[in-house]
Amino acid sequence: MADRPPVALETRGEEGDGRRYSPSAARNREPIRDVLSKLISTPARVLEIASGTGEHGAFLAASIDGIDWTYSDIDPESLSSQATWQALDTTGRLHGPLTIDASSDEWLAAEAAGGWDAIFSANMVHIAPWRAATGLIRGAGRLLKPGGQLILYGPFARSGVIAPSNAAFDESLKSRNPDWGVRDLDRDLTPLAIAAGLALHNVTEMPANNLTVSFRKSG
Repeated sequence: MADRPPVALETRGEEGDGRRYSPSAARNREPIRDVLSKLISTPARVLEIASGTGEHGAFLAASIDGIDWTYSDIDPESLSSQATWQALDTTGRLHGPLTIDASSDEWLAAEAAGGWDAIFSANMVHIAPWRAATGLIRGAGRLLKPGGQLILYGPFARSGVIAPSNAAFDESLKSRNPDWGVRDLDRDLTPLAIAAGLALHNVTEMPANNLTVSFRKSG
């Protein structure tokens, strides 16, 4: 994306080998694992959009048998961290990273990889321009296999109703960049998903007023 906003709102640690660590990933990885293990039938090929430090992919590939996980990002530091996590992987099921701009209608190597069983993105659609969210949904409609799922994790409003902590977070995001903000699942995202051939499949409440949301491709 041309303006390339910061990719994190938190201080990230780094190991001497180049792996980076996110406090939020350490907090939410087990709850996300528990939901994904129920949503995704294995074996499954999963493409992660905006993989950040790479911790989610490394943890989930090691924790869920049959998950084949591919990283992607546009941020050079994040791509470097993901590459290090991948190089140290012992499962043989952690791949990438691919360079993907979610706002684009051409996802390069991901397009040539065949259909994906799931596309996963955590904490991206609110900390990115709106065109990244719309591009993500279009890409999922284009690249998922029939029956495949777009799975999003993060804070959302529901039909105009938003938790007070998420409302405060939304204000903070918009003060940093007016094109950021907590998205409304029902008013903003679901209509785009329907237009892309995706239907709302599952909504799971998560800690700290977050949701894990699954859209399923028809067919």
